[in-house]
Amino acid sequence: MPVTRKLTGMVHRALAHFPALVITGPRRAGKTTLLRKSVPKAQYVLLEDPDIQDRVRSDPRSFLDSLRLPVILDEIQNTPHLLNYARTLIDAHLRRMGQWLFTGSQEAPLMQGITESMAGRAAVLQLLPFSLAESPKVDLLRGCFPEPVTHPASRDLWYSSYLLTYIERDVRAITQVRDLPTFRRFLSLLASRHGQFLNKSDLAGPLGVSVPTITEWLYILEVTGQIILVPPYFENFGKRLVKSPKVYWGDSGMACHLLGIQTQAELDRSPFLGAIFEGFVAAEILKRQINGGQSKKLYCFRDQQGLEVDFLVPQSNAKFWLVEAKATRTIQSTMANPLASLKKSAGDRVSRSVIVHRKSRNQPAMTTVAPGVEAMPVEQFSAILNA
Repeated sequence: MPVTRKLTGMVHRALAHFPALVITGPRRAGKTTLLRKSVPKAQYVLLEDPDIQDRVRSDPRSFLDSLRLPVILDEIQNTPHLLNYARTLIDAHLRRMGQWLFTGSQEAPLMQGITESMAGRAAVLQLLPFSLAESPKVDLLRGCFPEPVTHPASRDLWYSSYLLTYIERDVRAITQVRDLPTFRRFLSLLASRHGQFLNKSDLAGPLGVSVPTITEWLYILEVTGQIILVPPYFENFGKRLVKSPKVYWGDSGMACHLLGIQTQAELDRSPFLGAIFEGFVAAEILKRQINGGQSKKLYCFRDQQGLEVDFLVPQSNAKFWLVEAKATRTIQSTMANPLASLKKSAGDRVSRSVIVHRKSRNQPAMTTVAPGVEAMPVEQFSAILNA
């Protein structure tokens, strides 16, 4: 059954008000499918085709003149200089909306080209893989990418192939990683630190590389949409805070693959289950914000006395939600203690305190765990986010 993407409404609004639209996001998240469904009559051009790249390099103006508008130019990061030439054609017909549609898998480099060439001419949106609100087939083991969600039997082969393609295309396009075997080991090592506060020295030591190299590799993963870095909350509420961000793989299925987790039984026994579930909840929050056209705003909290709350989610009027992610299906009242403690320090700025957990067949959709603290399965939490 076709999946209706939550970003669809934002895409149609952008097409109605801007001459150009750019959708960024991880490779294979569904960017091209979304645009082709939104503008079914648009011409489609894949800019990864070597012959097309040769045409663009040798005569970009003739290439653009040959296009029939509206047009989808897929993976624009392969020919970023084309944006400068496209701008002249856009400027000649600024009243014609929704004619130039671009996708790109490298957010930061692509954004630099858009800033220089398309300021005021292009709407920029980001698409992440499926959320629970988009497909009930999304889960921790399958992850959220369309292919393994819809064809779970080939999940492990898909992720192996994705990593090889990702390393060969995206990584080498951004920077010259000289030691690819060590970079592959870095990916697995980072998966073992999933959900932890980032310690670059701890990553550099086992690999025998420098901290600046780890910084560069983390940058690659972040700009290609593979990892989530959750910064610490910036107000201390009278407490001394840990200032390192938390790091997660953006897709739980990828984290499981890198950790060698192949079955649900293995995942249920894994010491990484809690961290994988925590990252899954973080991704659900960010997907809701991005699909609504909002900027990404998600924080973690830990003070030097050990008080830790997984996520602070800003809301309107300078308020925020406190969210704890627990992979258990059995909620204990003591799990509310960190939320209650931080709420006491933050006062009335906390508008909701939630423990998000895995679904149980016999548990109600929502329960009160302690005064002002409620618990709900992740499916219910996702529904509330997207209400």
